[in-house]
Amino acid sequence: MTYSNPARLTTRRSPGVLLAVPVLVVLAVIAVALGHQVLASWSSTAGAVPDRATVFDNGLPAVANLDPALLDALRNAAADASEDGVALHLNSGWRSPAYQERLLREAVSEYGSEQEAARWVATADTSPHVSGDAVDVGPFVATEWLSENGAGYGLCQIYGNEPWHFELRPEAVDHGCPPTYADPTHDPRMQQ
Repeated sequence: MTYSNPARLTTRRSPGVLLAVPVLVVLAVIAVALGHQVLASWSSTAGAVPDRATVFDNGLPAVANLDPALLDALRNAAADASEDGVALHLNSGWRSPAYQERLLREAVSEYGSEQEAARWVATADTSPHVSGDAVDVGPFVATEWLSENGAGYGLCQIYGNEPWHFELRPEAVDHGCPPTYADPTHDPRMQQ
């Protein structure tokens, strides 16, 4: 029994097609890279914070746009926490109004209603993040350290449901932090 090889079909491609494929691949790679740069740039200018950012990262708008007294207190606390082996990271600081509204829309989608979302995310008009008067810190060990030591710097937790959220209360240095609100819906500043 004899076997024969199947007939080979040859396809001729024009040189233009052969050149177009690598060019399209290169253009796609450039488009993806530029898209990531634009997104990263927008997020950074809006107030998004990269992982492991600190209050010493002056190039981040989330840090640079904080109230100077709050920033000074945070930097003093971070330096002292560091001496205790605790790295204080900034998960959120100043936010642009547009970024705050985006976070609120996402919270409404996640929690199902504006009323429930308001327990976690304020409007751009009421958020102390937009005014540069609030920060969210992490990781847990840093939140715990700041919870125990923050009053000495005037840094206080404001909401019971957000132990990572701190604001400056200068009177806390002498009198301790005021009681926390259960969540932002109990904060009179949020009632606008």
